[in-house]
Amino acid sequence: MSVAILAPGSRARRFSTRLTQVAITLFGLLLLTFFIGRVMPVDPVLAIVGPDADHSTYQQVYHQLGFDQSLLTQFGIYLSNLLHGDLGNALLTGKPVTADILRVFPATLELATMAIIVGAGLGIPLGVLAAARRNSLSDYAVRIISLAGYSTPIFWVGMMGLLLFYAWLGWVGGAGRLDLGLEGLVPRRTGLMTVDALLAGNGAVFWNAINHLVLPASLLGFHSLAYISRMTRSFMLAQLSQEFIITARVKGLTERQVIWNHAFRNILVQLLTVVALAYGSLLEGAVLIETVFSWPGFGSYLTGSLLLGDMNAVMGCVLLVGIIFVMLNLLSDMLYQLFDPRTKS
Repeated sequence: MSVAILAPGSRARRFSTRLTQVAITLFGLLLLTFFIGRVMPVDPVLAIVGPDADHSTYQQVYHQLGFDQSLLTQFGIYLSNLLHGDLGNALLTGKPVTADILRVFPATLELATMAIIVGAGLGIPLGVLAAARRNSLSDYAVRIISLAGYSTPIFWVGMMGLLLFYAWLGWVGGAGRLDLGLEGLVPRRTGLMTVDALLAGNGAVFWNAINHLVLPASLLGFHSLAYISRMTRSFMLAQLSQEFIITARVKGLTERQVIWNHAFRNILVQLLTVVALAYGSLLEGAVLIETVFSWPGFGSYLTGSLLLGDMNAVMGCVLLVGIIFVMLNLLSDMLYQLFDPRTKS
């Protein structure tokens, strides 16, 4: 009875502790990014006024941006504006950073979601296969694929993929999210091109969007497949060496039942974290693929902002990345409790 009474309080304490950790993490991330941005050898004032502007114009813009104040004062002003939902205006577009992120992020979300479906959908079965047939030809093949996924530069794979599957074979669409002739035919509702096409009932735009999405998503998925398959294999090998697996085999269970109903079930919780972290990495790390495929997403926007020294946009992007990883970790914890009852105590 006492355990049941104390459990809600324990959960509340864990929740408050987690919120405190989240707040400290995001604050530290913002603080570090802000001060690094201020010492970068890039002058955002010159990006606005141009290299031919006179000194008085430069000083006027310098003062308007608040760069004549101390770093602590600038950071305090930024935090105050942030608490009011104002991330500032982007130098690259002249629009609010929030509006820019809402415009570009759905493209990356669509790309990363398709990529993690490919990566997890293939990586998990391949990892299980490699562990179940350890030191066999299948195991070596999966390990070679994983090694190739880790070691091959993603931008080179992207260019070779475009050359082979688009330029030579013509199996997939080229750069961008749609063919030029189909741009603007579907009203923007969610920013996800495939979803918007379905909502508009435009099959031509939908299949064209899929045609453009399949190659970059598959290449990103191949990169995450390497990590997911390797971790799955490692987890499965640890489980297959346990005594309960030997007992299950002695009882006469088939190898399929032993692998999937016993060993795989025990690593499911660990795989949730692996897939969640891989998904978060895809959301914020698709810069090179987006560059190669001219994909107008979050990674391209962040890269352009960094090159310009646009710290308002960079800080907004960093904050979003931090929130994504925090939310994915919270989701993993919730799924832990769903799949592993021992974590509920």
